[in-house]
Amino acid sequence: MLYIVATPIGNMGDITLRAVEALKQCDFIIAENPGYSRRLLEYIDQLQLPRPPAADAPPGQEESLRSKPVVQFAEFNEQQVVKELTRRLAKQNGCLITDAGTPGISDPGFRLVRECAKENIAVTPVPGANAAIAALSASGLPTDRFMFLGFLQKTAAKTVEAMQAAADAEATAVFYESPERIFKTMGYIANAFPMSQVALARELTKVHEEFIRGSAGEVLEKLKEKPSIKGEFTVLVSFK
Repeated sequence: MLYIVATPIGNMGDITLRAVEALKQCDFIIAENPGYSRRLLEYIDQLQLPRPPAADAPPGQEESLRSKPVVQFAEFNEQQVVKELTRRLAKQNGCLITDAGTPGISDPGFRLVRECAKENIAVTPVPGANAAIAALSASGLPTDRFMFLGFLQKTAAKTVEAMQAAADAEATAVFYESPERIFKTMGYIANAFPMSQVALARELTKVHEEFIRGSAGEVLEKLKEKPSIKGEFTVLVSFK
């Protein structure tokens, strides 16, 4: 069986009891970046938590996460390891985790899920933190209909095309952007949709968490006033 285990997007305290139990009880862990994930596993090892109901966790003997086998599954090696992981999951319980948030959302994890489905291997989600939903909930923008766009293509034309699709659907656009590209992307949106309302969420659940709200043009000006821009952004754009 494959467990899709959401991990914190910043604050380690956002790990769920069910995620802890799944990680402790599984036979092995599948991680985007094993070195980075080890920090989370070490954090969990130090927690003193009550055990959730046994039905919520995979069967197995609990052990220290420091000694748990961790296999890398990332963009660069997915094709080489996906078949082997699927064969292993037919016999053992594995937990798929990503660097932050819910696996399979704008990362290659969905391909492993797809292969498991083809082989009739059970897949079950262990839900938790997700940057897009967290940002949307605190954005102040309409949440009744939204369109998640992942990472946008880099050209002005493609950015405008994606925004227009959300506008036509009367949905709030939600996507991720890097600090290196945020100025260009916001410029494209401000030029094409000057009346749109924007919320930028940065460093969610971390010490320097920040929301920047206003029209697209206002948000762009607020960004320009900052001495430096760090941290990944979740961008939300409303057209109504």
